Amino acid sequence: MCGNNMSVPLLTDAVTVPGTERETAVVIFLHGLGDTGHGWAEALTGIRLPYVKYICPHAPRIPVTLNMKMTMPAWFDLMGLGPDAPEDEAGIKKAADSIKSIIEHEVKNGIPANRIILGGFSQGGALSLYTALTCQHKVAGVVGLSCWLPLNKTFPQAASGVNKDVSVLQCHGEVDPMLPVRFGNLTSEKLKSMLNPTKVQFKTYPGVAHSTSQEEMTYEHSSGPQQQVLCHSIVVLPQPSVPTTTVNHTFGTMSLFSVLGLCT
Repeated sequence: MCGNNMSVPLLTDAVTVPGTERETAVVIFLHGLGDTGHGWAEALTGIRLPYVKYICPHAPRIPVTLNMKMTMPAWFDLMGLGPDAPEDEAGIKKAADSIKSIIEHEVKNGIPANRIILGGFSQGGALSLYTALTCQHKVAGVVGLSCWLPLNKTFPQAASGVNKDVSVLQCHGEVDPMLPVRFGNLTSEKLKSMLNPTKVQFKTYPGVAHSTSQEEMTYEHSSGPQQQVLCHSIVVLPQPSVPTTTVNHTFGTMSLFSVLGLCT
């Protein structure tokens, strides 16, 4: 794939996991507050699909109000974690624009927007949701892990409308002390009120705090009616020239990105 990454600041030092075959799809995954893209790139390598490129950019280092103005990797400033906490509107919009630049770069280099999935954990998941809803490109889907919808009171007016039928997979630990699961549920209900509710899936995980688990990162392999239920509200994007009845499995599991639509 050609293209100059220097024209997209977040791509200059992003961690990229290339496909092992011809790349026909992209997953852009955003880390949480204080983290980097390295750990997520390693995790995604274990469940990757051969024709998908995974891009894990690093957030810029900025002072974070919630953490006593300490400078750390953050997509935007955080003043609080409650649903009514003040928000960094300018920072959120700037961060979303930076992710949209990555999408635009991939589209210009041959990946259709409807073969691009946005995903992220915590603050990164929040940014993924906001970016998808305000993006002018119709993306394949969004994966939000332990997150919320930023600037939720500006919707549905703020939504571009292009992704009103987008597939959303939201996952949340049931004992999350930082972002209680009820915040995730509120986000899910908000999304269902704005989007096609059959395309919004909210899964909770007993015993999981503000983190991920093996179960969350993968769906247990299933067949027949159960698999159809998992895929009920998901747009399936088959790999070109590969039969759609062949599903890629990794270590006996189906990756959440497969279920969202990049499966063969």
